Amino acid sequence: MENLEQQEHIDQFELSKEYFEKLQLAINGKDENFIKNTLEGTNPADISTILLEFNTEESRYVLDVLENEVSAEVINDLDEDVRSKYLKEFESVEIAAMLNELDSDDAVDIINELPLKDREEVIASLDNKEKAKNILDLLRYEEDVAGGLMAKELIKANVNWSINQCIDEIRRQAENVEKIYSVYVVDDQNILLGRVSLKKIILADDHLKVKDLYDDDVISVETYMDEVDVAEVMRKYDLDAVPVVNVQGKLMGRITIDDIVDVITELAEEERQMMAGISEDVEEDDSIWMLTRARLPWLIIGMFGGLLGAQFIGVFEEDILLVPAMAFFIPLITATGGNVGIQSSSIVLQSLASKSVFDDSFLKRITKVLVIAILNGLVIAGIVMGMNLILGQEVKLAIVVSTALFAVVLLASFMGTVTPIVLDKFGINPALAAGPFITTTNDLLGLLVYFSVAHFLY
Repeated sequence: MENLEQQEHIDQFELSKEYFEKLQLAINGKDENFIKNTLEGTNPADISTILLEFNTEESRYVLDVLENEVSAEVINDLDEDVRSKYLKEFESVEIAAMLNELDSDDAVDIINELPLKDREEVIASLDNKEKAKNILDLLRYEEDVAGGLMAKELIKANVNWSINQCIDEIRRQAENVEKIYSVYVVDDQNILLGRVSLKKIILADDHLKVKDLYDDDVISVETYMDEVDVAEVMRKYDLDAVPVVNVQGKLMGRITIDDIVDVITELAEEERQMMAGISEDVEEDDSIWMLTRARLPWLIIGMFGGLLGAQFIGVFEEDILLVPAMAFFIPLITATGGNVGIQSSSIVLQSLASKSVFDDSFLKRITKVLVIAILNGLVIAGIVMGMNLILGQEVKLAIVVSTALFAVVLLASFMGTVTPIVLDKFGINPALAAGPFITTTNDLLGLLVYFSVAHFLY
């Protein structure tokens, strides 16, 4: 209860200006006791947040004061770009000491951020030779496949072991494993056969063997499987951890849910930025040049789209001069087309993100989109027609605007549905279709439809 109250107290003042000022004074005065006492029991992720308020040298001092295990977790919780700055403050031996406290997958992520010379020095400085071997094994894999995500630390049991031998081995292996989800069962060649729960092992009679207890219905992923597919497997089967095997079926490691949450978060952030028209992975505290470079490409494309739209309007200048009120409805046409397109593409993106073997055929999907578009188009066109007549607009103009809106809704729905599917087929991120790409395209098509309908009916 006392520890809980202490933790609650920390949470309350952790982010306060008052506490930061006290911590700043403690850092300046080299008051190790204050730093240790106030940060004791605080989650490493929260300490990472606190250190972002200080410069690199001050943060380095705090990390030196903390236990090595805590410092390692704090470094591991930092964003990649921030962590790279911090790591420059440490010698290779010091980085190696921290990596000894982390799982092999987290250690590899940090090593991959170091220059090549520093990588070799850090690996050579690792006291834990088994950890060094595991890291070298993982460095062979690309970062975005199962092999690059997995950790080598796990609990496994030979199918021929007795229960007593199995329990002894679990105790020995568990020293290097932070969280135990399952005990994986292998044969003499390390081929994955299945898994067995700790509960079964603990409750089993001593005369039994692992082969009498294990469940051969185990879901696994291959080392070369893409991280997106791994995430889908774990989501579909609601797994906390999944074993990783090579092409021969040998058990190579395991991927835990925390690693997959990181993958899902990164993918969501990437798609969000893509939909917003940001071409690179950037954050608010990045340099002005990086932020400008990430935003500028789609802004330029949008600018050219606006220029083309102006040219469309120029082509139909005579029609506008004939009926000046037509210009009033240009924002309505472009806004409706853009909104409908984004709605349609967003729904398609959801279905692409969770593909199923039972997905509807392309023809059935398009038919469904067409029916929905017709209903939406009729409602919107009807409302606009009624409002125009109530406000005393010319009947012919009301018909032109309503007809054009109906056509724009149909066309924008079609574009919003087809574009992400086509991009996905060509291996291009379909999130492009839900951002400036579809908006700019629908603006141009909407104007073309609007003025074509007006030219035909007038």
